[in-house]
Amino acid sequence: MHASRGTAADREAVESVVRAFFAAFTSGPDSSARLDTLRSLFLPRAVITSACGPEPAAYGVEEFIAPREALLSGGTLVDFREWEEGGRIDLFGDVAHWFGSYAKQGVLDGEPFTGRGAKSLQLVRTSAGWRISAAAWDDERDVAQSQ
Repeated sequence: MHASRGTAADREAVESVVRAFFAAFTSGPDSSARLDTLRSLFLPRAVITSACGPEPAAYGVEEFIAPREALLSGGTLVDFREWEEGGRIDLFGDVAHWFGSYAKQGVLDGEPFTGRGAKSLQLVRTSAGWRISAAAWDDERDVAQSQ
């Protein structure tokens, strides 16, 4: 089966969700408003999975957002932002998938850091527009750490 390219409007709508998703992960003023927007991008029972540790960790929407909200607004993480570096969209009917790379940088407890990884966002069309039904990511790490 070949994935449909979808309409230009569908592609733009999915890209808009992806942009809003990444924009939510920015520290400083209005971080709570950006995270409220993030909540609205997910289906209520979406599953968010981190593959960054020895075993995957799966979260519900609030389980995922609450600790990030505390971190982004608590003052220990400053000058933080996360952004997409490129990705692709596959569309078929009312299902879409974005897969791409991302980067992040910030200062945590006075120590500057950077990172990179890849994220996968699965979206479905709802009566309210495209929403994320699942997300998964993994961060780059030293080869020794991943074995």
